Amino acid sequence: MLDRPLILLDLETTGATASFDRITEIGLIEVENGEYVREWSTLVNPQMHISSFIESLTGISNEMVADAPTFAAVAAELTARLAGRLLVAHNARFDYGFLRAEFARLDTAYASEVICTVKLSRKLFPGHRRHNLDTLIERHEIQCEARHRALGDARVLWDLLATWRVNPGCDALVAAATAQLQKRAARSAAPTPAVA
Repeated sequence: MLDRPLILLDLETTGATASFDRITEIGLIEVENGEYVREWSTLVNPQMHISSFIESLTGISNEMVADAPTFAAVAAELTARLAGRLLVAHNARFDYGFLRAEFARLDTAYASEVICTVKLSRKLFPGHRRHNLDTLIERHEIQCEARHRALGDARVLWDLLATWRVNPGCDALVAAATAQLQKRAARSAAPTPAVA
């Protein structure tokens, strides 16, 4: 995994339902051969109202996104950055689901191999019960200058991978990631049961 091109990605959204809610911020870090290459982030106009709850959680207000580009306006650049890279996200099902939903609204199919750092943490540290990002930040003593902002959380993922390379070590990290990718590939390849 570590020698593959990676995208460490985090999204902020208007809510938790990809079929209804929309992306308000994208933050990502590009990695080549295990090395940090560059980072990129943008606010996104979700074309819907941001609730006061979400604003209090993320700090992203309706005023902040009013003049931001829509997802359609950033889709080409985002596609270029994602192309050919393994997607890494915390609770990846959430971020991946939102990406797929946003691209689907543009009649574009998006698919990627995905690594979830929640699942990695569970595999690497089975003795711990909690694996949410706040817990991992505290457990691994990672600094986060902008929690619940997309780029701030993406930087945490970079720091987590760097930490896990040391403890429990590269071999354990690669083995856990490989097992996760193989499991996902096996599920994808499984035949769909016939409906009676």
